[in-house]
Amino acid sequence: MSTHEARLAELRKELKRQGLHGFVVPICDEHMSEYIGGYAQRLEWLTGFGGSAGTAVVLADKAAIFIDGRYTIQVRDQVDGRLYDYVGTAQQSVADWLGQNAPEGGRIGYDAWLHTRDWVKQATARLAKRGAELVEVGSNPVDAVWHDQPERPTATMNPHPTEYAGRDSADKRTDIARWLGEEGLDAAVITALDSVAWVFNVRGADISHTPVALSYGVVRKDGTADLYVAPEKVSDDLRAHLGNQVALHDYAAFEAGLDALAGKSVAVDPERAVAAIFSRLEGAGAKIVARRDPSVLPRATKNATEISGQRAAQSRDGAAVSQFLHWLSIAGPAGGETELSAAAKLLTFREQTGLLVDTSFDTISGASSNGAICHYRVSEETNLPIVMDSLYLVDSGGQYLDGTTDITRTIAIGTPTAEMKRRFTQVLKGHIALATIRFPHGTTGGQLDVLARQYLWAEGVDYAHGTGHGVGSFLSVHEGPQRIAAFGGMSEPLRPGMICSNEPGYYKAGEFGIRIENLVLVEEIDIPGAEQPMLGFETLTFAPIDRNAIEPDLLSTHEREWLNRYHAKVWDIVAPQVAGDALEWLERACAPIG
Repeated sequence: MSTHEARLAELRKELKRQGLHGFVVPICDEHMSEYIGGYAQRLEWLTGFGGSAGTAVVLADKAAIFIDGRYTIQVRDQVDGRLYDYVGTAQQSVADWLGQNAPEGGRIGYDAWLHTRDWVKQATARLAKRGAELVEVGSNPVDAVWHDQPERPTATMNPHPTEYAGRDSADKRTDIARWLGEEGLDAAVITALDSVAWVFNVRGADISHTPVALSYGVVRKDGTADLYVAPEKVSDDLRAHLGNQVALHDYAAFEAGLDALAGKSVAVDPERAVAAIFSRLEGAGAKIVARRDPSVLPRATKNATEISGQRAAQSRDGAAVSQFLHWLSIAGPAGGETELSAAAKLLTFREQTGLLVDTSFDTISGASSNGAICHYRVSEETNLPIVMDSLYLVDSGGQYLDGTTDITRTIAIGTPTAEMKRRFTQVLKGHIALATIRFPHGTTGGQLDVLARQYLWAEGVDYAHGTGHGVGSFLSVHEGPQRIAAFGGMSEPLRPGMICSNEPGYYKAGEFGIRIENLVLVEEIDIPGAEQPMLGFETLTFAPIDRNAIEPDLLSTHEREWLNRYHAKVWDIVAPQVAGDALEWLERACAPIG
C-alpha cells in the first residue's frame, strides 16, 4: 500500500469513528490564504497534490480531487488516479459533485474554519436535495490522523517602517474608521493576513514566500483597534510601533473577542472570512453586514512611496535575473544543468543583492515537457536536465522590503523548432498588445484579457490561466481585487496605482511551455486631443526577452519598435549593475531587432 493510499484509509477510519460518511479537504487556512503554512497543508499531505488551489472530497467508497485548468497536468503527475477521480472545477463544482455522489441520508463533514459562508450554503443546499446533510466538525479529522503535522509557526511580527509603507498605520485606521461611520457600522473584522499586515504596518515570516504573521484585526469607528497575535510573536518594538490605540490580544482569544461585538454592527468580508467567524458573531448577537474588507482597495492602489520602492526592487531584481540569463546562455548549452541547479543559481544571484528577504513563491523551473505544467514545482523526483534544442521556462520572484517581484522568461537552449518560435512570438505579440493598450477609467481586466490571447486564438490555441494578477508591496505576490482574466475579477475596474502581471503563455503538453511575464503599473496617460482621461500600463520589469526564440517576420513594425524600446530601457537600467562578460552579453541581448 502506498503512503497516500494508507493515509486515505486512515482518514476513512477516522470519519467512520466520528460518524461521518465523507469529508471535504480544501487547500486553505483560517484566513482564506492562497499560500498557507505547513501545518495547514492538509490536502498535500493526504493526496500528494502540491498546487496552490484545489479540494478533495473523501467518501467511504470513492474520492475526488478538484482542480482548475492550471493544474490539469500536474494533478495527474502527483495524485494517484486509482484513489481519486480528477474533476475540473470549470466542469463541476465541489458542491454539485457532492449533490450527485454523497450517499442518501449521509453526513458530510467540513471544517468551518476552512470554508466560506457562501460555500457552506451552496453545499448544504445541494446535499439537502439528496437527503444528506453538511456537518460542522468540532476538530478536523485530517489532523487526527496526521501524526507528524507541523506546529504552527512562531516567528516574530515586525514593524514595517513608514519609509517603505508610505503611510502610517494610524492614518490607515482613521480612513477605515471614517468609512465605518459613513456606513453606519461599529467595527470591521480584518481576517486576511495581508490585510492585517497592511492596516497595522506589520510583517512576519509565518508563511513561506509571503511576509505575514498569523493574526486577526478588528478596527472600530473611533479609530481604535484590536490585534490578535500569539504572545511569543510580540516584542517591545512592536508594542511601541502599534501605540496605545491598538490593544494586543492572544491569537487564541480571537473567538472570545468576537463575542465582545455583541449588539454591534460589524462589517465582515464574505470572500475573505471563514464561515466559523460568521457563526460566532451570529451566536453572539452581532449584526453582521457583508462588506468587502475596507483595506483591500487602498492596499491594491499603491501610494507614491510604494511605487518608488517597487521600481527600485524591480531594478535590482532585473539585474539579478539578467545575470542568471547570462549564466544560462553558457551553462545551458554546455550541459550538466538541471531544473534544480538552475533554480539554485538564480537564487544565488538574488541573494547577492544583499537585500533579498525571501523568494515570492517557489521558483517554477521547467525544462522541456515540465515547462508545459503551468504551476510546476520542481522536486528531486521530477527534476529534468536542461538539454539542447529545447525551451526552458523560469517563473520566479523576490521579496524585498521595498517591493515584491514576479518575472517569467522562456529561453531557447540551442536551436528552437519553427513551432516553438511561432508560438513564442505569438505569446510575445499578445504581451505587447496588452502592454501598449490605452483604456478609459472603469475598464476591467476582464475586458482586456482577449488582447493577450488574440494571436493564439487565431490559430485555435489558448492557455488555461489568467493573463494577469495583482501584486502586493512586500506582501503577497498574488493580490486582489484586480485581475486580467476572462474569469474572476470581471467587475473590478483597473485604477491608477494598481500593479498587475502581464503573462500570456502557451503550453504543449508533454513537450514545452512558454510564458513571458512582466509587472505593469496602471497609470494616467496623456494623449493629445483625448476627449476623456485615459489609462495605460507602465512596464516595471526589466530583463532581456530571448531574441533567439522570436520569429521576426511575425512582428509588426509597432511590435518591433516596442521590443527595441523595451530592450533599450533594460540596458539603461541593468547595465550599470553588471560588469565583464555579463555586460557584454547584455549588450548583445538588448541589441535592436531588425
